[in-house]
Amino acid sequence: MPAALLALAISAFGIGTTEFVIMGLLPEVAADFGVTIPAAGLLISGYALGVVVGAPLLTAVGSRLPRKTILVALMGLFIAGNLVSAVADSYGLLMVGRIVAALSHGAFFGVGSVVAANLVAPDRKASAIAMMFTGLTVANVLGVPMGTALGQQLGWRSTFWAVTVLGVIGLVGVITLVPRQPAQDTGGLRGELAVFRNPQVWLALAMTTLGFAGVFASFTYIAPMMTEVAGFSSGAVTWLLVLFGAGLFAGNLLGGRAADRSLMPSLYVILAALAAVLGLFVLTAHSPVPAAITIVVFGAVGFATVPPLQMRVMQKAEGAPALASAANIAAFNLGNAIGAWLGGAAIEGGLGLTAPNWIGAVLAVAGLAVALYSGALDRRSTAADLVENKQGAIAR
Repeated sequence: MPAALLALAISAFGIGTTEFVIMGLLPEVAADFGVTIPAAGLLISGYALGVVVGAPLLTAVGSRLPRKTILVALMGLFIAGNLVSAVADSYGLLMVGRIVAALSHGAFFGVGSVVAANLVAPDRKASAIAMMFTGLTVANVLGVPMGTALGQQLGWRSTFWAVTVLGVIGLVGVITLVPRQPAQDTGGLRGELAVFRNPQVWLALAMTTLGFAGVFASFTYIAPMMTEVAGFSSGAVTWLLVLFGAGLFAGNLLGGRAADRSLMPSLYVILAALAAVLGLFVLTAHSPVPAAITIVVFGAVGFATVPPLQMRVMQKAEGAPALASAANIAAFNLGNAIGAWLGGAAIEGGLGLTAPNWIGAVLAVAGLAVALYSGALDRRSTAADLVENKQGAIAR
């Protein structure tokens, strides 16, 4: 794998840390601003919606710029957003900082996925994307637990100061390691938008949204679930996030390899496994050891979806993939927002802290249904092409 992927992974590490670390600090943030846990959870939804808006918007604005230039500008925006979060003295200002940082997120991963895929041979594209997203998984193994521990000891603002430093390191890495790729003639913004005429692109975005809504319906409320249901102490949440992050790391790499070998069958198996694990989590969340084991498996199957889902939308948007790739990152985060909202609504509705797990299972099943339908359309199209080719051969 080229060294440039390391620079992308470093930036992904910083972005992943700021996205996920707030989950381990929900109790501290809620107490500081005098809001409820579900209200604090809206900081996750706000970030996710910022990604949904920023991913297509900023990618479209930079459609004619060199991709390295776009990546550098996006890291600058990320740093600015985390500075605002670090100095926030109100819930509203913290939300603003989260949204500013989020605006860079989707476009960075969208453009970065295209850059990563173009650095390697065609049969390793999903693995290259997985390598970039490894920074996101390592953020969950190291960045999120360390950020959670730092925030619990020195105040949650200290975590955002640390993330700001990570952003600067990522910026330097992009400037020094990522090469300038020859500009691809995609027809500009009009060419990028044209790929959305393909229904399969929209189906790919739908399975991403539903699949990750399932993940975040549960993961958003992992801290209160583990402390109030499983019986862990607040200090143990850090180590539980380490376990979750270890699962993410393994699942991401395995998902990339599986997607390179057989894309759609891999998605079927992974989404089915995600639904099963979330359904099981409703039961295992009541006991410490089974809960901890389930968290590892949940992390693995949850993030094993990422490389194949990202590869699927790029495959269907071939020729002008940047905007569709960024839109898929927006779909991931739209799923995050929907999942966090549905999970919070279930808790506020008195269904209990384990309710987000079965809600997540239902969402994962919906994502699997979309994937099966999309695969059926592929097979129908292939069969039609074979018939057409056969008829053409007979005519000749």
